[in-house]
Amino acid sequence: MKPGVLSQLWLAAALVLGSAAAVAQDLPVTVDVAGNVATARIGNTLNPLAELTLTFDDAIGLSPASLGIGARLVDITDPALLARLPDPQLLQPSSALPLLVTIEPPATGGLRFHRTGRFELHTHALAYALGSNYRVLKAPVGGGFHDTTEEIAPGSVRARSRYGGFSQFLVVADLRPTSSVIAAKIAALRSRVATLPAGEQPPFSAQLDAIETSLADHDYANAIAVTDQVSERALARAGNGLLDEWRATRDADNQAGELLAGAATLKFSIAYLRDYGQ
Repeated sequence: MKPGVLSQLWLAAALVLGSAAAVAQDLPVTVDVAGNVATARIGNTLNPLAELTLTFDDAIGLSPASLGIGARLVDITDPALLARLPDPQLLQPSSALPLLVTIEPPATGGLRFHRTGRFELHTHALAYALGSNYRVLKAPVGGGFHDTTEEIAPGSVRARSRYGGFSQFLVVADLRPTSSVIAAKIAALRSRVATLPAGEQPPFSAQLDAIETSLADHDYANAIAVTDQVSERALARAGNGLLDEWRATRDADNQAGELLAGAATLKFSIAYLRDYGQ
């Protein structure tokens, strides 16, 4: 293991084993922007604890200041943090990476984007394994977390997610049965569909029905194919029947973006169930 990586692991371990006051501390964040991509180094700029990449479909007013990125090491035993998890017994923040990332663009910063953005957290503090149970959770600031994972990839770990809006992100080990995770994601999509214009709801509801039927029949290929159709329809209706813009002023409803993000994380979980079971 590289000495720099080892030092990062020792730092994380020392902070976790220390007092709550020592653990809950802000980390320096250095942000660079090029086009539709923002890259943030979290911790020491020469040897960061993690690197965060945000890639947008179509961003306007993107700058380090307009993003409002913050990061802190947290106490993974903090009852207030654990109470925000859907199942504190089966969702476990990692002692090797007790990192909470907050992306809260200032209302006056001018940032807006269409459809979705992609979140990738790259860290050497976690070890990748095939069928990894690491997941990306997202929450409103101070609110409840939910799984938004789109991919967990090697290198050492690259945790990827998609979003139609921002707030806080946390990487955890998820020990819940995959079928229950899928059910929660379908329920979240149904709740989102219920907020759409009445004429837009029936096709999406029918697609979600078809996904559930395919899952009951263990027809994962069709379940994934129909999930792709949800994404295709959301993309086709973006800016037409569906609103598709997020604004820092918080006065827009990114309907298409949230559907695209929900379908992406649902597809990840269905593929995980197909490949690795519960």
